[in-house]
Amino acid sequence: MAKQKLVIAVSSRALFNLDESHHIFETEGKEAFCRYQIEHEDEVLLPGYGYTLVKKLLAINDINPENPLVEVILLSQNSADTGLRIFNSIDHHKINITRAAFTSGASPYGYIPAFGAHLFLSTNADDVAKALAAGYAAATILSGPSMNPSSEQLRIAFDGDSVLFSDESERIYQQKGLAEFTKNERDEAKNPLPGGPFKGFLSALHRIQNEFVTEPSPIRTALVTARAAPAHERVVRTLRAWQIRIDEALFLGGMSKGEFLKAFGADIFFDDQTGHCQSAAQHVAAAHVPHGIVNQQITN
Repeated sequence: MAKQKLVIAVSSRALFNLDESHHIFETEGKEAFCRYQIEHEDEVLLPGYGYTLVKKLLAINDINPENPLVEVILLSQNSADTGLRIFNSIDHHKINITRAAFTSGASPYGYIPAFGAHLFLSTNADDVAKALAAGYAAATILSGPSMNPSSEQLRIAFDGDSVLFSDESERIYQQKGLAEFTKNERDEAKNPLPGGPFKGFLSALHRIQNEFVTEPSPIRTALVTARAAPAHERVVRTLRAWQIRIDEALFLGGMSKGEFLKAFGADIFFDDQTGHCQSAAQHVAAAHVPHGIVNQQITN
């Protein structure tokens, strides 16, 4: 029986640096943008924030080319005509992406379930918000790692509440403070937290890890959370109930996350709070997950 692949959807601006052409789109309009892309379609695009992550994801397939475990697809607001430059650049950089949706200015998030994608990574915050609202894991990538990653192993770090878990407990913290949050987590320690938007993505990563029982896994995961004891117990029991292993768990009790993510060697870190993402972005690639009560407070 064929194994289920991990499928990642990326936007063209997450994969390549399209700042110049995007500036033309914003200042001169769609026609000027289309003309520019066609005139420059033989010019190779430079890597974007998500480039290294995509390369490391696809490198997992090199372990067993006959049984690829990962697929990356492109979701782009370009038209197929203006998107020719993107595929020329994909070919130049030897990135194994063969499937794509070009939507000519419309948000492409509706194609996430059709492709079976476990994650949508974009630089367009509006597209990401729409994808999350529709129930899909999505994040706005805000920064990129060094082009010379320290390890061939793919290292992915997650915040807990509002990312891997629901914002149920975060709501108590935001509305009633730390003391009530801690009391609730102690009282509910044996009751698993509901899943958040990235539970399915973590589960898909875990399935790949399980393929490597007798050899080192090409993926290492970490939970990096502001929680501290005694609020740690519910997290541990939740992951146990989900039958998902996470390789490292850092309970920081409110300490800044950036240095710890650097020590872990994260290729990307997902967090629901922009402040945490900005701190992390000084050290590693950071991606904002605009989900849960903190982001509702910002938009209201």
